[in-house]
Amino acid sequence: MKKLFSAGRRDYTISFGIVIIAYLVVQAMIMTGSITSSFKGQLVPICAYIVMAVSLNLTVGVLGELSLGHAGFMSVGAFTGIVVTTTLADIIPIGPLRLAIAMVAGGLGAGLAGVLVGVPVLRLKGDYLAIVTLAFGQIIMNIVNVLYIGKDENGLHFSLLEQKFKLGEGGKMIINGPIGVSGVSKLSTFTAGAVLVLVTLFLILNLMHSRTGRAVMAMRDNAIAAESIGISITRYKLLAFVASAVFAGMAGTLYAMNYSTVTAAKFDFNTSILVLVFVVLGGLGNIWGSMIAAALLTVLPELLRAVNDYRMLLYAVLLIAMMLFNNSKLKQRLLARRQKEVE
Repeated sequence: MKKLFSAGRRDYTISFGIVIIAYLVVQAMIMTGSITSSFKGQLVPICAYIVMAVSLNLTVGVLGELSLGHAGFMSVGAFTGIVVTTTLADIIPIGPLRLAIAMVAGGLGAGLAGVLVGVPVLRLKGDYLAIVTLAFGQIIMNIVNVLYIGKDENGLHFSLLEQKFKLGEGGKMIINGPIGVSGVSKLSTFTAGAVLVLVTLFLILNLMHSRTGRAVMAMRDNAIAAESIGISITRYKLLAFVASAVFAGMAGTLYAMNYSTVTAAKFDFNTSILVLVFVVLGGLGNIWGSMIAAALLTVLPELLRAVNDYRMLLYAVLLIAMMLFNNSKLKQRLLARRQKEVE
């Protein structure tokens, strides 16, 4: 128990310390004007990707199940958040409050999608689960491509495949099929992203170091032994999967409200793979490692822009080198030394 308490305290200290220090440094750079406009534009996506990586680590690293449809939950949260902010624009003029409500709504929408997907498919394992979650992500993208939602004085109108409704005077299309959404109010800020990252870390680390988190990790290590001592496999799997989906949905809302135009193509299969790379590179079950990997790999292409002709080549070489280090004996010795310090 003492070891668990020490490990939990270390995770809290490192994770929160990284976020707070990074936030203060970036704010100081913004105030002094020593930050480029391109890097400034990446601050909100970095926060969104950090939340995505941490939430996916809950499924892949803590639960031990491979999910390839995390961008689908992000998409649900993104478009739910856009509909909510557009609907509340006249009722709640305060942007940060509207963004907070939209993120909660996006998280709830993604959580509902997580339940609908998780109940039938979490009985699967390994490659089969990965294929089903991959299919879910593609299904969500295709549904958004044929979804039409508009708003007028009579409320919201929606249809599938083609626009079957007429908007009244002053009406506005919110989601316009394959065209997506245009004219989005850019409510997301770096401060809002940092707050979401801190909230995500607080809740997920609490979950990991609670009785529920230990039950989930016990299932990951040996499902048969866990079930033999009374742990409900289905219940705890679904809980971790839905919690991961909720945070992905909130990240999707934050990400979408940073752009004036949003389409379903922003949340395709490549996005799911990118987030999975963050998790694997940072270390399965390593929360602060996922944060560092997400931030580093997001800004790395921009940092290599000076060598534009070889930018993606260098990016690939650095990625391979980091993966090799992640599986090297040197890292294993460092982890063993840290474990001895904890003991």
